[in-house]
Amino acid sequence: MELEVRHLRALCAIADTGSLHRAARQLGVAQPSLSTQLRRIEQELGGELFTRTRAGCRPTPLGRVVLSRARPLVAEMRSLVTEARAAAAEGPQLRIGSTASRALSGWLRRLRQRQQEPTLRMDVSANALLRMVADGQLDVAFVHEVEGCPLRVPDGVCLRVLVDREPQFVSLPADHPATARPVVHLSELAGDRWMVDETVDGEFDAVLRMLRTAGLNPRVLHGDYHTTASLVATGEVVTVCQATCLPRPEMAVRRLHGDPLGVRLLLAARTETDLDGVHPALAEAYEEVARQAPAYREWLEQSGTKTRPVPALP
Repeated sequence: MELEVRHLRALCAIADTGSLHRAARQLGVAQPSLSTQLRRIEQELGGELFTRTRAGCRPTPLGRVVLSRARPLVAEMRSLVTEARAAAAEGPQLRIGSTASRALSGWLRRLRQRQQEPTLRMDVSANALLRMVADGQLDVAFVHEVEGCPLRVPDGVCLRVLVDREPQFVSLPADHPATARPVVHLSELAGDRWMVDETVDGEFDAVLRMLRTAGLNPRVLHGDYHTTASLVATGEVVTVCQATCLPRPEMAVRRLHGDPLGVRLLLAARTETDLDGVHPALAEAYEEVARQAPAYREWLEQSGTKTRPVPALP
């Protein structure tokens, strides 16, 4: 006989009630049946688990050892059943992973409107999100591939291109002299400190390559997105940013002359059907934020015959 959760539940009931009779009533079985089950469990484990007296049943030393392991397992199984029933009542959830993007909120809103209930896992590492898709931990991931730094796409993962090349812009203090023009030359930023998040796959190497190609060797600091934004606002650093980034009173967003750095925006899933289910909503959300970003909208309108990452803007 192999031990099952029902056997462990029976042992816990006997210990909690201190009586085979009361335990049988609690479990909804006949007392003789429970007594037979207990004997089989004891035979399987090789010793008595309870001392039976007129006063009731008390765990033996072996019984206490078994109960110490059985109780957490029974509790965990009860929790699993509760959570599973709750999830079933809510309906199927769509597990989404994403690197940072202003399109996220619009994408999630549109999915909910289509009766898809998404959960969200954020990560700065696109490669980590792709591995989670391959392992079945995520249903779909929206990721950025930095130009010149190809992502490691696991076997079994399908990709769909949302934007073949989104130019990267520069975020700089609002009172920086270079903000006087809509397009900034890298040479105008030669004396500035740069800050880059090195945990973003490929970004640090790509920024260094861009600066060195321009003949620049500025001091490059390391910092996460939030720290970088704070330091840009106070005039300490400049940084590259997504084209959909919005300016703020203390921070300007400008295009870089010649578009020296770009990213490819990708949607990843395990099947084409999964991609079909979420791609239209993401494309709509991306177009929405592209229209809202002044510098990006201007870039799109002036790009002429270049491939547009969203439908032509009116």
